[in-house]
Amino acid sequence: MKEAEIRRLLAANLLCVFSVILTAVLPAFFWDGFTVLGTHLAWLCICSVCVSTFNVILHLVLKPNLSPKRSSFAHKISRFLKCCIYFFMSCILFHAIIVLYGAPLIESVTETFLFAVLLSTFTTLQCLCTLGPNIQAWIRVFSKNGATSIWESSLQITTMCSIFGAWFGAFPIPLDWDRPWQVWPISCSLGATFGYVAGLIIAPLWIHWNWKQLTYKSR
Repeated sequence: MKEAEIRRLLAANLLCVFSVILTAVLPAFFWDGFTVLGTHLAWLCICSVCVSTFNVILHLVLKPNLSPKRSSFAHKISRFLKCCIYFFMSCILFHAIIVLYGAPLIESVTETFLFAVLLSTFTTLQCLCTLGPNIQAWIRVFSKNGATSIWESSLQITTMCSIFGAWFGAFPIPLDWDRPWQVWPISCSLGATFGYVAGLIIAPLWIHWNWKQLTYKSR
């Protein structure tokens, strides 16, 4: 059971990695001059939409944390609307945090907001797909030993990797190298993306190697 579930998680995560790679490669076949750096704002939109779509579809197919209770259609609609509100609030919150960390307040508003949307896609959307619009569950998962499944452990790892990747991506911006990828927010969004991809690959491997130490294996 353990090996089968980890293989299931690995397959899902590799599909998510594949979706990120597609966003960098596929548009170039239909859009002359498309590059991740040269048309970065367009790539941010494409990446956010594609990764979101892939994650929602995978969640609907795999149902990693499916509740045994059957919910009514009205409850599903209410849950969907809550998820949309939470996601939008996450974008606004990330935008505010990014500005507080030094991003331009007035200039580059579009760039900053699209970067916030990308971060929300890599973090908040994962929480919504796995845990739903349940803040108590989010707090539980991100507390010490709070994960109750390998999917929640993977959520912890990918979320933290995405945020740390974005943070590390900010370091080259003030350097006087005059590289095109130092333009705001290219290095941060690439850092977040690389962090997200790294988290997706690391998570199932870490869970496999540390299975004996995981507290939820006997729950």
